[in-house]
Amino acid sequence: MTSPSVPPYGSALLALQRTTHATLQILMAELVDLDLTASEINALAILADGQARTVSELGAAAGTRPTTLTSVLDRLERRGHITRGTSPGDRRVVVIELTSSGGPAADTIRQTLAAVEARALGGLPAEAVAGFYTVLRALAEVSP
Repeated sequence: MTSPSVPPYGSALLALQRTTHATLQILMAELVDLDLTASEINALAILADGQARTVSELGAAAGTRPTTLTSVLDRLERRGHITRGTSPGDRRVVVIELTSSGGPAADTIRQTLAAVEARALGGLPAEAVAGFYTVLRALAEVSP
């Protein structure tokens, strides 16, 4: 048995991967009525603040290449959750915005994320949560 400070299998990355899968299962179960994939949930969660984003900005926020987002955005657009438009300053730049049906779905996602985080992190000391975010930033900065 490992101590609480040592991740399973001695790897923070494996522990993070396991935790990611576990939290995705929780989110998918709690958001089943929205009938969205994990990638669609992620995109709508990012857009939930109501700010329009370019495909590049959305990809950066999601940690995904813009080309990978194409099918996700296609599905969300077909379902009427987003619109794609052009930037007034540069017609080559695609801008993503929530629609009137996408807004409530995004709000539900954000509320669910907040509730899951509160259940998981609510009993931890603020210093532990801050340390967790420090670790996440450090891992994200290693990425190519």
